[in-house]
Amino acid sequence: MPGRAEANLASTFPQKPIRMVVTFPAGGGTDSLARLIGTDLSKSLGQPVVVDNRPGASGNVGAEFVAKSPGDGYTLLIVNSSFAINPSVFKKLQFNPKSDFSAVITFASVPSVIAVPAPSKLRTFNDLLTAGKSGTPPSYASCGNGTPQHLAGELLKLSAKIDMLHVPYKGCAPAIADVLGNQADVSVNTLTNTIPYLKSNKLRALAVTSKTRSPFLPDVPTVSELGVAGYDVDQWFGILAPANTPPEIVQKLNAEIARAIAKPEIKASLTQLGFATTTSTPAEFQKLVNSDIDRWQKFTAKMSLVVD
Repeated sequence: MPGRAEANLASTFPQKPIRMVVTFPAGGGTDSLARLIGTDLSKSLGQPVVVDNRPGASGNVGAEFVAKSPGDGYTLLIVNSSFAINPSVFKKLQFNPKSDFSAVITFASVPSVIAVPAPSKLRTFNDLLTAGKSGTPPSYASCGNGTPQHLAGELLKLSAKIDMLHVPYKGCAPAIADVLGNQADVSVNTLTNTIPYLKSNKLRALAVTSKTRSPFLPDVPTVSELGVAGYDVDQWFGILAPANTPPEIVQKLNAEIARAIAKPEIKASLTQLGFATTTSTPAEFQKLVNSDIDRWQKFTAKMSLVVD
């Protein structure tokens, strides 16, 4: 049980503004999540939560900044599952993703959607598998080398024993735009980016990449349902603190963020953005981060994928 000093530390935290580092530019999905949660935390904790956008190197710039920050609870890092992929695809990181951070909580997830333009001859997921076994495999557009969408496509190739030509883009928006413009055959993109084009009938969903069906697309089957056993690529979002952040402060942040996520108005806002809400203990999130790092390191070793 925590002693008097530790309990007092948690009860008096925070005493100054908290910085929440976002590793992507302002205006994107991760930035929107940070601002939504930060606004609520500012009210509940009685101190401003300032969103600090530090994009670059697929999130490594912001992660390095937080890894080298004091472990006092006043600097946090909002990440998605790219954080667990980066150790596999970058030659050198200036931080250790397993030991330089304290996991706080995972709070949202979103699958990717495998989709094609509405006029495409690939009418079903089985058509895609058949095309992938032909002499002229289809191309698929991803949000960039080493992104969850890239690995979702490569894992499909390996698991289903098909071939597809990867076309990487510098971001999810240009990738989906070129699929709409018939510059690539298949889109592997986040659900949040894909849904507007499904609703306008410009794209047609073949499958979702998560283990279970998305509540946003209940009629679209998962890849595993369609015969690719064990396939699962879900993109999670969570918050990390620097290593050695006192457990009492980590637990307080966990409780406050979980409370915020449970609010109907915040859950509704996340739903509107296309995110499913999740919660975890710090230990559960740490286990998820570590297991995903190990999973993708084993997988990318088969691909010989290095982007830096």
